[in-house]
Amino acid sequence: MNAFLEAFAWIADPAHWSGPDGIPTRVAEHLGYTGLTVLIAVLIAVTLGLYIGHTGRWRGISIGATGALRALPTLGLLTYLAIAFGFGIRLALIPTVIVLVVLAIPPLLAGAYSGIESVDPRTVDAARSMGMTEWQILWKVEVPLALPLIIGGIRSAVLQVVATATVAAYISLGGLGRYIIDALPVRDYTKVLVGALLVTLLALVLEGILILIQRLTVPAGVRAIRTAAPLRTSRKSTRVPVAPTGTSGQMAKQHTPTQ
Repeated sequence: MNAFLEAFAWIADPAHWSGPDGIPTRVAEHLGYTGLTVLIAVLIAVTLGLYIGHTGRWRGISIGATGALRALPTLGLLTYLAIAFGFGIRLALIPTVIVLVVLAIPPLLAGAYSGIESVDPRTVDAARSMGMTEWQILWKVEVPLALPLIIGGIRSAVLQVVATATVAAYISLGGLGRYIIDALPVRDYTKVLVGALLVTLLALVLEGILILIQRLTVPAGVRAIRTAAPLRTSRKSTRVPVAPTGTSGQMAKQHTPTQ
């Protein structure tokens, strides 16, 4: 418990909120790595996922490829790229972004093609029968309906990249990982805990923002159907059985023995 109190005291110290090693600077660097990585990964994975989901081609290959990418060790791949290609300090951002993009592609790809595949085929057939082109069907029908799942893939990718972008400090870059990498050799465990807490807090903030965006992207019609379904179920379950009337009721009275 004392370690957490010391970490919070370190964060609250105004001296740690300014300068090149200050918290705002490190958070901005961390967000920069995350934003650049996710942007590149979205352009690659979401584009490919939309194509796979709409056409149904390469689905098996994409599933196998995403599984293989998930199995790659991030730190090992970063070290290999930095050594094999001889990236210096000035170009250290290149292997870092490559590694983080590889990490972000699987959830983005899965969210994109599963979102398109989840669209009701009858809706797509109706749009096609109205004369819409395949491009119009994709962008005006499938993408709006699949957008919550696509945002879900982006949300998963952002969280993974935020948590893993600390490896950038391993090859002399900045970010919140700088606190951890610099503090470990001198056994400054308070600063290590500070880095971990700031990464966790940043991930939680981004998670909350993306959850809100994901809920707002649900189409109004789908939202209305979801809210109406429980009401219909409750109405059916609260019906009270009515006593039989008409011919069946009269027959019951006739067979009742009289005193």
